[in-house]
Amino acid sequence: MNDQRSAHPRPSKNERRAEAREKARALRQEQEKKERRTRLLLQGGVALAAVAIIAVIALVLVNSVRPEGPGPRNMASDGIRIGEGFTAVATPALDAGDRPVVSEANPEGVVDIQIVLDYLCPICGEFEATNADFIRTLVESGAATVEYRPIAILTSRSAGTEYSLRAANAAACVANFTPNSFFAFNARLFEEQPEEGTPGLDDARLIELAGGAASASSALEECITERTFSSWVKAATTRAQTGPLAIRGVEVEGIIGTPTIFVNGQVYEYSFPFDQGEFAQFVLQAAGDEFSTNPTPTPTPTPTP
Repeated sequence: MNDQRSAHPRPSKNERRAEAREKARALRQEQEKKERRTRLLLQGGVALAAVAIIAVIALVLVNSVRPEGPGPRNMASDGIRIGEGFTAVATPALDAGDRPVVSEANPEGVVDIQIVLDYLCPICGEFEATNADFIRTLVESGAATVEYRPIAILTSRSAGTEYSLRAANAAACVANFTPNSFFAFNARLFEEQPEEGTPGLDDARLIELAGGAASASSALEECITERTFSSWVKAATTRAQTGPLAIRGVEVEGIIGTPTIFVNGQVYEYSFPFDQGEFAQFVLQAAGDEFSTNPTPTPTPTPTP
């Protein structure tokens, strides 16, 4: 009979156990290698993510604490002064870090009105609506100058669009590029003043309003869209809140809110709602004997052909 048994004898029980242990060991080593590779990949991914997060945080911090840039021209006092004929008083731009300077004294008999305002502030809008015509009459006739000081204390109250800051920046841009149109631009901003909690006017509309006040240049448009003076606005806002303000004849260690109005250095303690007669009376009292110009200008005679 032929022997049908395999030429290779069947492994013994001990041999099979040894073989299984070897396979298990090999599998365990392979699994450990995979786990090490996974850990390295995860660690590398976490490191890259950490680097990315750090980069983003650094960018945010850099932007949020961006050093103050040069201020706009014609706002050396942190405000722009408008005189007879709605002409702005020219002043040089302040370098970054410079303190604002007190505006030169008005000629005798010309009242000095200064208004610290926020273009999103509803009370500022009410003051403008009530007293704009009276102020316009005084300035147009040469009986007074008005110095507007835009700040941004309501930046967080415009649904994330930072309208207060953008509007004040736009005002600084107009002061810098088309200062003699500032009075009209200021009036337009209040005519279209948005409510708190809404997005407010977008940059395109701010440019349109600036262009409506005077021919908007590409430089003015870029100034508004790039928020060129936003750092200056923030610094001016801090100065207004912490003081001292650069106002002749009075020491102001910071304002509480807007609007804050000064007439010849005296603070106008207004009641609300506003009354034009009340403000007019305060102007007369603050000006005293110096207010010798009739606030209602006499019409200029028309030349005879």
